[in-house]
Amino acid sequence: MGAGKSTVGRALAELLQYEFVDSDEEIERRTGANVSWIFEIEGENGFRDREQQVIAELVERERVVIATGGGAVMRDANREVLRSKGLVVYLYASLREQVRRTGNSQKRPLLAGKNRKSVLSELMRIRDPLYREVSDLVMPTDNRGAKKLAQHLRAQIPSESPEVSSPK
Repeated sequence: MGAGKSTVGRALAELLQYEFVDSDEEIERRTGANVSWIFEIEGENGFRDREQQVIAELVERERVVIATGGGAVMRDANREVLRSKGLVVYLYASLREQVRRTGNSQKRPLLAGKNRKSVLSELMRIRDPLYREVSDLVMPTDNRGAKKLAQHLRAQIPSESPEVSSPK
């Protein structure tokens, strides 16, 4: 959370002249409900089922940059499909930066009403090794603007890569 997936993803897609899709936004578009509401009604597992289906469909597209939700890497199926279908970029943000960037957000159900630093620390402890396992590139995002990050990523992407996806 707070790594810049959507912002950097959009900027990168523009540079590459690719389509950009945020998997959370795609779920919201398809269901007509926001992620927080889905979490509240269906629980995290219900949301993750929807997320898995959407990611499996999105990776079949060509010339697309996909920003996945931060928890997407928790499922083996998501890691496998991301790893097998495109170039995966892990946008890494330090805990301090995540806390700063998520400070005003009301759209993050895992942080609602909880100590953000504690939750983010625990999520990082669990998820960071999974992100690193699935990623082709790890890109630190602290103190770096989205456009500069996108330009740096563009320079590192092999020209034959038909797809780029970026988990949190």
